[in-house]
Amino acid sequence: MNRMHPFLRRASAACVILILFCAADGPAWAQGPSATPIGSRLELFEDTTLVESMSGVTLQLHRPTPAETAITFDAPWEGNGNHYITVLKDGDLYRMYYRSVPGKVPASGEGWALYVGYAESRDGIHFTKPNLGIVEYKGSKANNLILGTGDKPGPDDVQRQKRSPWTLPAANFTPFIDANPAALPAERYKATGGIGAGLYALVSADGIHWTQKGEAPVIPQETRPKPNNLFDSQNVVFWDTLQKQYVAYLRDSYPRPGNGEPTRAIRRSVSPDFLKWSDPEWINYGNQPINQFYTNAITPYFRAPHIYLGFPMRFLLSRNAKLPEVYDPLRGKGMTDSVFISSRDGTNWSRRFLGAFVPPGPDPLNWTDRNNTVALGLVPTGKDEMSVYYLQHFRLPSIHVRRGVLRLDGIVSANAPYEGGELVTKPITFSGRTLVVNYATSAAGYLRVELQDVNGKPLPGFALKDSLELFGDSVRQTITWDSNPDLKRWDGTPVRLRFVMKDADLYSYQFQP
Repeated sequence: MNRMHPFLRRASAACVILILFCAADGPAWAQGPSATPIGSRLELFEDTTLVESMSGVTLQLHRPTPAETAITFDAPWEGNGNHYITVLKDGDLYRMYYRSVPGKVPASGEGWALYVGYAESRDGIHFTKPNLGIVEYKGSKANNLILGTGDKPGPDDVQRQKRSPWTLPAANFTPFIDANPAALPAERYKATGGIGAGLYALVSADGIHWTQKGEAPVIPQETRPKPNNLFDSQNVVFWDTLQKQYVAYLRDSYPRPGNGEPTRAIRRSVSPDFLKWSDPEWINYGNQPINQFYTNAITPYFRAPHIYLGFPMRFLLSRNAKLPEVYDPLRGKGMTDSVFISSRDGTNWSRRFLGAFVPPGPDPLNWTDRNNTVALGLVPTGKDEMSVYYLQHFRLPSIHVRRGVLRLDGIVSANAPYEGGELVTKPITFSGRTLVVNYATSAAGYLRVELQDVNGKPLPGFALKDSLELFGDSVRQTITWDSNPDLKRWDGTPVRLRFVMKDADLYSYQFQP
């Protein structure tokens, strides 16, 4: 080395430095495309965040299959204006909460009153209304009511007599089970409610007996710049287990140019403690068409909490369907259905699917305003299925809630026709030893999977030719290559997944131990 030409010594040193630089955190051209760490979390196809390319494959929205009537609103304290339903899975118990408005015409007339009804179920299919003995209705507490403005406030309740029912916590009451590990046992259940003055906080130890937390609204109307119909809907709050904060999705409206009808839309607010909230901001749909979103039904997916799913009720004010003559006088203005939106950060939302998630369907009595509204709560109701609940026959004497059934993870699939196609993911890193997929094929269809490096080159032993051709229908199928499913050697290594399909749907994938 001592006799090496000075130029060669300098060149050798430069090579050593370059090698060390590339072996550490080298530039992109030295390491290939960056990879998204997904660990062992479940991944869906609700958007294309992790999709690099699709050839012959499209993302397909699946509508819930209508099932049983979950509950009928036929009690004396229930009317045809019952609305804003929440369904919570609490261990082995399903809890349903809903706005209960006695009478034939909701939210109008002298003496109008508002209550919160409660029902429960052991299977998420059939709900019963327990006799709770909490709230008095026409001289009796033999009912399933948990909150209410009361039809006759007591003479000593001077303050409540001065307030509209809309300003009370029972208005638009929306509860949730607090997953915050710091939540007190006496406040395991939380809720918001109210409209005119803002949103109040409520807490409960058992989900049935509720108390208001503080006297003032936690999100007051006065903090918002000239709102229209502020909070006039089901306002959703939950604890985000990954972001470690409370998140609220609130109904608001903003004026359209000229004298057009204000556009109902959604704002987002966050809080570290459920009491102090950030100034609400509009969520972003990108460049998609503007719709009137009356409710939002936003929730973290229970199997993949890093993904938010929402089911807004879409309000079409200019359309009116023809109803049987006896029902037509009961109808309101416009008609509604529900759509699907999704997000991975809570602020920016995908509206890839513009069609209806819950359409009115063939029943003419579902073609009314504020109908076909998806309840807050997408819950598992079986080993391989999950359920949503939606309102039907709003404003009509036969008003009820129907259950809709979906396969587990089955809202969106990557779908390949009979001609076949393929989907390739962006580079990812994973943690686990096996790859499990949720898929379905026809008798003539199949699914095969290839593991690639970041540049798209098949990994030895995990190429498409090594992949077992799968056909069938399973929510948890382990992928194998030449009868070997073990991926431990690639744990933490940037890879791509190539799914090759024919007449098949792929709903989700997950790396598992």
